[in-house]
This record gives sequence, C-alpha cells and structure tokens, in this order.
Amino acid sequence: MKARDLRELTDQELNQKLADLKDELFNLRFQLATGQLDNPMRIKAVRRSIASVKTVARLRELDRARG
Repeated sequence: MKARDLRELTDQELNQKLADLKDELFNLRFQLATGQLDNPMRIKAVRRSIASVKTVARLRELDRARG
C-alpha cells in the first residue's frame, strides 16, 4: 500500500491496518517455518508495509504535538 493511500485513512483504520499486517506477517513466518510458504518475497513486502504504516502514524503524532 502506498503512503499516499495510508495518509487518507483515519487513526483507527491505520491501527487496524497495522494489526492486520502484523497478523499476516506472523502467518507468513509460520508458513516459512513449516515449509509451506509459496512466495518468500511476500514477507519483505509485508514488513515494508508495516514500516510505512508506522511512519505515517508517527508523523501524525508529531504533527499533533506541534499543534
């Protein structure tokens, strides 16, 4: 998901998106450990998405602190 799309989400939607991505990452890691993972590059994509969500959330937090 692009950062532009993430900025359009509300704080609650952003937190839900983060929780969903973390669940997906857990499932992908579980599949990797059991040898059932089809696309190992998906782990990298999910980790980057998590980083993007956290970045947008942090920028919003800093904007609120500035006033």
